[in-house]
Amino acid sequence: MNEIKCPKCNEKFTIDEAGYASIVKQVRDDEFHAELQKQEALLKSDKANAVKLAEANVKNAMQEALAERDNELVLIKTKLASVNAERDNAISLAEQKMKNNLMDELSKKESELLSIRHTMEQNELKIKTENDRALHDLKNKLNATETEKKLAVSEAVDEVKRECERLRLELQQKEMEKASIKERHESEIKVREDEIKRINDMKARLSTKMVGETLEQHCQIEFNRVRAMSFPNATFKKDNESSADSKSKGDFIFRDHDLDGNEIISIMFEMKNENDTTATKKKNEDFYKELDKDRREKACEYAVLVSLLEADNELYNGGIVDVSHEYPKMFVVRPQFFLPMIGLLRNAALNALQYKAELALVRTQNIDVTHFENRLNDFREAFGRNYRLASERFSDAIKNIDNSIAQLQKTKENLLNSENNLRLANNKADDLTVKKLTHNNPTMTDKFNNLKSFD
Repeated sequence: MNEIKCPKCNEKFTIDEAGYASIVKQVRDDEFHAELQKQEALLKSDKANAVKLAEANVKNAMQEALAERDNELVLIKTKLASVNAERDNAISLAEQKMKNNLMDELSKKESELLSIRHTMEQNELKIKTENDRALHDLKNKLNATETEKKLAVSEAVDEVKRECERLRLELQQKEMEKASIKERHESEIKVREDEIKRINDMKARLSTKMVGETLEQHCQIEFNRVRAMSFPNATFKKDNESSADSKSKGDFIFRDHDLDGNEIISIMFEMKNENDTTATKKKNEDFYKELDKDRREKACEYAVLVSLLEADNELYNGGIVDVSHEYPKMFVVRPQFFLPMIGLLRNAALNALQYKAELALVRTQNIDVTHFENRLNDFREAFGRNYRLASERFSDAIKNIDNSIAQLQKTKENLLNSENNLRLANNKADDLTVKKLTHNNPTMTDKFNNLKSFD
């Protein structure tokens, strides 16, 4: 890449090698044509100047010859006037002689003119030959330049054609890939549409009660599939006993026990489902309160809502949702997380099984846990009261110590200030001299001088 700065706006921009070569070639061609025109103009100017110079030289030579001839005619007339007396006698001889002289002079002048004209013709021929040779060289250079330009243009066109062909092939390949992907997607969409249609048809044939029972049957089948292997001592039964107050009941109750019969965990399950065409859509949170009430009435430790409601809600589609911030020990899951939820809660309860066993052992040994806890609380209260009193006295003692430290610090600062003042006074006493005492004091100066002279 090459960076070019605009001479007008001073803006810098970059171009590739091909663009840069094209610009350089344009500038070189323009400079070549400009130089060619300049050379032609110089040649024409030199030719015109040479012709004008030759004409001026010929005119000057002719004028000089005419001037000389005029001078000679004047001289001849003077001689004729002086020999006018002898003209009659030697007229024929003088005229003949004069004619001969004039003919000689004229022949000489004509010879000179012919020589000058011949020289001018040779110069013109030489100049013309040089001009023709220069024009021929320039035409050859121009033809070579045109040939180079044609070759470069031809190469550029071929390169563009090859690039277009490559792009066309790539475009065809991409179109084929796009058509293949489109065909595959259309087939997948058709399969999914058929599946959705089948499910919708099945749901349309089910009543609301049957939709709910279908989800319950699904969960029961899934549990029974792994019961013997994963939960050999567990029970998963329908909640058929409604409470006396609200006459409500859950769907299933899961209880698991260890080998000694101690309960490990208990879970109240509620299954909720509905048709897609149901006019009034229910939400999961609409069933939290009733489920929590069923859990407490049936003495279950956890409550789990297995729901297909709010199918587009990403919160419930993401996995197990803990709603214990609203109701304690309550979770919402999709049907695919039904068994993992039981496994997680059961494994967490197994960790607390050892503590439950120890508690049961303590109870079998008739240990009064309540009395022990009361005595422990009494000890905590007495210890806390004594600790509070000791802490208050300790705080008072620390405060008194801080006050004493502050007073001592103040005394220390006063002593340091006194020491500093004493140091300054000592420095001033050491700096005191007789010269300083007598400075600007004539009386003391005279007295000290008298003392010195007395000594």
